[in-house]
Formats: sequence, C-alpha cells, structure tokens
Amino acid sequence: MMAGARLSLALLCLVAAALTGGAGATRKMVGVYVLRKGDFSVKITNWGATIMSVVLPDSKGNLADVVLGKDTIAEYVNDTSYFGPVNGRVAQRIARGRFVLDGKVYHTYINDGKNAIHGGHRGFSKVIWTVKEYVGGGDSPYITLYYHSFDGEQGFPGDLDAYVTYQLSSPYVLAVRMNATALNKATPVNFLQHTYWNLGGQGSGDVLGHTLQLSASRYTPLDEELLPSSGVVAPVAGTPYDFRAPTPIGARIRQVMGGRIAGYDINYVIDGDAHGMRKVAAARDGASGRALELWANQPAMQLYTGNWLNNTKGKDGKVYGQYGGVCLETQGYVDAVNHPEFPSMTVRPGQVYKHDMVFKFSF
Repeated sequence: MMAGARLSLALLCLVAAALTGGAGATRKMVGVYVLRKGDFSVKITNWGATIMSVVLPDSKGNLADVVLGKDTIAEYVNDTSYFGPVNGRVAQRIARGRFVLDGKVYHTYINDGKNAIHGGHRGFSKVIWTVKEYVGGGDSPYITLYYHSFDGEQGFPGDLDAYVTYQLSSPYVLAVRMNATALNKATPVNFLQHTYWNLGGQGSGDVLGHTLQLSASRYTPLDEELLPSSGVVAPVAGTPYDFRAPTPIGARIRQVMGGRIAGYDINYVIDGDAHGMRKVAAARDGASGRALELWANQPAMQLYTGNWLNNTKGKDGKVYGQYGGVCLETQGYVDAVNHPEFPSMTVRPGQVYKHDMVFKFSF
C-alpha cells in the first residue's frame, strides 16, 4: 500500500509539474478533447492517450456511453485498472521483466508480481502525450498524439517515437492508428489499446449476456501468472475458449481461470494474414441492440472480461462490478521477447511498427 501511495503521489506531482512548468518539466498541458460526428462522440485525454468515453445511440435512439472510465484526470492518474489507455512500450507481460536482444540482457521494471506488465509502472499509460493535431468536428474529426520514449525508459533499449491517431468516420466508425519508429537501437514494441466496453452502457451491469464471436481457431494457453510458459499454440475446439460461433460471454466463464480468478484473460491467435486488416471480433448486446465489430492488423488478441473489477468507482456515480466490461486487446503474442517460436516484436532502427484497429458500431 505504501509503495502504491508513493507512486500515486509521484504521478500527481508529475502532472502538476507539467501543468505549472515545474523544475525540469517540459510544459505540456493535460487536456480533454472531444471528437464529434452527429450523435456519435468520443472523448480523449492526452494523459495516457486514453479513450474516456464513446457515446452512441441504441436501437431506440437513446444515447449512452459504452466505455468504462473515470470522471477526472486525477482519477486516471491513480487508476490501476487501465481504463482506456494505450499501453506500451511492451504491453502485456514480460516474464521476470527480463529479455535478451542481440546478445544483451535487459531488465525492465517489474510491476506485476515477479513480472513486468504494460510497459512498467510508468508505461505509456502513465505519461503525458503531446497533441500534434486536433480537429474536433467535420467529416472526419481526429486527434493525433505523440510521445518520445527515451533510451532506458523502464529498462527498454533505444529512443522510440510513438504516435496514436483516433479518428471518426461514417457510419459510427472509430479508427485507431498506432505507430512507432525505433531511432537508434533495436527494441521490442507491442502497443495495446485497453478500453473496457459495455454496449449496454457503462455501469449498466455485467457483460455476461453480450454475445461474442472471435476469428480465432487457436489460442496460447497461459499459466497462473498469465504467461505462455509452455510456448504452445493450441486449438480452441472443445474448450471453453471457443468463440468461433456467436456465444454469450457468460456461457462458460466459470470454467476458465484468468490467472487466480474465474474469467477470461487469454491470448487468441487471429486467423488469416498476420499483418493484414481482418475481422477480429464481433460483440452484441441484445437489450440495447448495439453491436461492435473490431478489425485489426495484429497477429493476436487478449480477451479480458473485467475479472478484477470489484465495486470499482466509475463515471457519473456508477460502480463497476465483476465482469462490468470486456476488453478486446489486439496485440503481438504475450511475452514474445522470451519465446523465439512466437512472431518477433523487435523493431530495428529506422523500422516502423504499425498497429491499426477499426471499431465499427451499429444498433
């Protein structure tokens, strides 16, 4: 608890220093930016390049926010649930926070038991991104954010320039484009967008009744530490992980363990060309009629069902219980830096990492 309190205080001081131009701080303003196209709107903050809200109609025309989150920036600074940010430099887990690249051993910040997760305690979700471009309305409202990750940050090698663009288009489409360039050293890169979705509206209850379909006939079994220690890629057929046909999220959720708790927290291997845009997932809430299709160009996707939410304070006085949202996190393979049998996530100087996602909503 004391370590967590010290971290929260340090992060609040970092924001305060940035806002006031404190000693040694580059003056960066933390703000909230709205993208709006008719009755479809998305709210973004440059703290962690975070999606704060997505508002759209249901089948009866009623508007609701379908993203879990917080009311204030200060609450996002203290957030440990990763509500809506971009995670990096390497999202998901790195076993023992250690990897070898080009014969050199690197040690990253350990912040999940014995392992590293989501880039360390000050990953990309806990920094201020620079707003490079912002157009709030019109035919294709968008915002582009930039972050320079320095050599040695959280233990990762080399300087890295990172960008993320959020853009709206018709009808009810949110595109997310993430890219990064390694400037002077080879480095692993694996970005992840960590939004929790509840198509019935944030705080409306659990998502166990949502139907889910995944374009994934294989998955990587994870151990109790949520690491692919076996290095095995296994078929989903005959397991509770099979979502090839539309299936309620809650149908078999008690049969699986996301680490030490019941629920999904598992990495799927997406069928098709590992580098091409293809349909990854489709989810639907029967009560509201809202549906979501996710398209992406990454080889894998982590399915997380909010297993650790436990009367968690959310937005607008709402409280999120267990399974209050579902995360569909396109990514590289978990802990690929320690598994040569998995597709590499190494980006070499001059190379560009590209991660594109498209969320298509309907009702």
